Amino acid sequence: MPVKKTRTTGKKTRRYGKAAGTKVEAAMKEKKRGTLRSGRSGKKVTSRKQAVAIGLSQARRAGAKVPKKRKSA
Repeated sequence: MPVKKTRTTGKKTRRYGKAAGTKVEAAMKEKKRGTLRSGRSGKKVTSRKQAVAIGLSQARRAGAKVPKKRKSA
C-alpha cells in the first residue's frame, strides 16, 4: 500500500547553525578531557548541561546562528 504524503503549510527552519554545533562539540570534548573551565571562578566544569551552555555562549560571541538566551525566572 502506498504511503500518503502530507503537505506542510510552513517551512521548518533549523534553530541552531553548524558553527554552533561545532562550538558545543568542542566544549564537550574539553569537558571530557577535564580542561573546560567556567567563567570568573575558573572552576572545572563537571556538568554536561553547563558544557553545552558554555559552547552556545562561545558560538553567540562568534556570531553563529543561535537563539537568544532565555531569561531565568
